Amino acid sequence: MSFDRILAQKTALCDTVLDRFLPRPEELSDVDRHASQVVEAMRYSVMAGGKRLRPMILMETCEMYGGRMELAEPFMAALEMIHTYSLVHDDLPAMDNDEYRRGRKTTWCVYGEGMAVLTGDALLNYACETALTAFDDVNDRAESRNVISALQILMRGAGIYGMIGGQCADLEAEKDPGAADADDLLYIHKHKTACMLESAFQIGAVLADAPSEDIELLGKIGENIGIAFQIQDDILDVTGSSEELGKMTGSDEKDNKLTYVSMHGLSKARRDVKRISDEALEQFDHLSERNDFLRALIESLITRTK
Repeated sequence: MSFDRILAQKTALCDTVLDRFLPRPEELSDVDRHASQVVEAMRYSVMAGGKRLRPMILMETCEMYGGRMELAEPFMAALEMIHTYSLVHDDLPAMDNDEYRRGRKTTWCVYGEGMAVLTGDALLNYACETALTAFDDVNDRAESRNVISALQILMRGAGIYGMIGGQCADLEAEKDPGAADADDLLYIHKHKTACMLESAFQIGAVLADAPSEDIELLGKIGENIGIAFQIQDDILDVTGSSEELGKMTGSDEKDNKLTYVSMHGLSKARRDVKRISDEALEQFDHLSERNDFLRALIESLITRTK
């Protein structure tokens, strides 16, 4: 079976997991019916499509070390909810002011700015509730400890030492892009994008009780992949089409945003994507277990066009 076909099947599986964990407006009690619009907006935002890269990496890493999907699935859903909440807030007029995401209107355009803020807040909170349900399926004290460790990784990667820290640095850089240097840009890419990919690799391994050496190396792999992924995103904002990407292109330059391309140029950006991705693949080959699909997924990110 071709990689693209397997990828489509695994993406559909991630969608099924998300659909199962997300709340539904029609399932709310009469008492909770006032939350029906935010629940509808949550589903609109999460189920809009996407690569499902983070839950897929978590799933594949967990399987690679023989872990149980009963423990992985709540974290798969939680991780994608957190990723989606960050996109919902990023799209707001106060942030990037984007009207399209994944080929359709962004959440604030459909539900209003206030409801979009609440939708992001709701997704973050519900992600925590969802991840905690993994305790319902633990078999022993060792699995409980692994779930606790996974929760710590999840929330640290999403917080001030991870994604939020990166977003703060990004906003500060927008005030004066000329004052930021290469270290500032690397910090933004490492934290705003790479942290949640790093979390996906490590959570899957932790839940499966993988060797500590592998968990540490998976963190480095996730960081490299995340940096390369964000550089490629910067490249596609210059070279891609709105139809293929499902969002407006050229917005980074229009908004005078600090990007890898604006700082280093297109040629170096392309070279560095290849270099950093190759380093991640070399690191991957030093793990104690193998997952050929996951390796192929990493390779596919090097040449992605959307």
